[in-house]
Amino acid sequence: MRVVLVFALLSSLPLSHACPKECSCNSNTKVVDCRGRALYDIPRRLHSDTQELYLQDNRIRGLGSVAFKEIPLVRILDLSNNSITAISPTALLGLRTLQRLSLAYNSIRELDKRLLGPIRSLSHLDLSHNSLWGLPGAMGDSLKNLSYLGLANNRLARLDRSVLDAMTHLDSLTLRGNPWRCDCQLIGLKLWLETYLFKGGVVDEVLCIQPEEMKDKDLQKIPYQLFHACMTTSYHYLFANIHHLESEKLLRGHTHGNHAHPSSHSLHVPMVIGEGFGGGGGGGGGGGGIAECETKQKHRPVNLRHAIATVIITGVVCGIVCLMMLAAAVYGCAYAAIMAKYQRELKKNEELATAQGADHATVDEKEPLENAIA
Repeated sequence: MRVVLVFALLSSLPLSHACPKECSCNSNTKVVDCRGRALYDIPRRLHSDTQELYLQDNRIRGLGSVAFKEIPLVRILDLSNNSITAISPTALLGLRTLQRLSLAYNSIRELDKRLLGPIRSLSHLDLSHNSLWGLPGAMGDSLKNLSYLGLANNRLARLDRSVLDAMTHLDSLTLRGNPWRCDCQLIGLKLWLETYLFKGGVVDEVLCIQPEEMKDKDLQKIPYQLFHACMTTSYHYLFANIHHLESEKLLRGHTHGNHAHPSSHSLHVPMVIGEGFGGGGGGGGGGGGIAECETKQKHRPVNLRHAIATVIITGVVCGIVCLMMLAAAVYGCAYAAIMAKYQRELKKNEELATAQGADHATVDEKEPLENAIA
């Protein structure tokens, strides 16, 4: 009886650890390679200890619920260059150790905010060459550990800044090949990019498609003066960025103490006022006309003191203008008072002259009458 039981166990081992016939497996590296096998579905009977699964260059059209439940330890999952259009919100459920996920070169139009919810270790996410219109704002928490995000060649016209703000470890970002609409709603992305580049992040380009006057211009190089309708928003984001960077500086100082490098204590802010409100800053011409704008060759953030000095100078100029307006108002009031007094005196003189004329007439009438009586 024992011999039969042992035989049954031994005979079952090859089945439980068998490699799918469509793939090639390496038991030492725990890699399963199923590339270019014309697959329509995820292979079955995958090794439970699989750590890398390559499924690119196939014909997979969708990912169902708990599609990878057999491989909970997978770290790298490549599904690029398939025909995926739909992904279940629970397709990646159970993949708590997933670090790299590629869904590039598919036909994905939207992602559910729950898709990456259970994954906290994801550091590399490639969504380029799809048909995405945007990313759910609630997905930001799932992306906070990303170091790379690929969004190139989609249908993004705008991007929720809350998603970007959540990715505090992001080192590289691709955004090219999207139909960006560079209006007031994209000013948040422009300001985020300024801060991101200041921190050492890498981004390719954000070429505008609309409006017509900004077509084919890189959002990073468009001077702020062209966003004249968004000035209030720009100031709000400017001071928000200054406050955020100042907080980071203080935190960095407390963390590193006296051993911090001097450069870590220097603080810069994006050239918001210098580029947007000065003449010709940030790659724009001095006249402010769109046809005269010239793209700058290199981004040059300025020191915080310079930015604050610019704000102070602007405030002083505004104060002088207000004083001049006040002086004009006082002068106008004084002039009006003097003219009113003059008119009153003139009218009074006219009344006196009229009264004196009447008295002379009465005297003249009396004299002939007295002569006649005499």
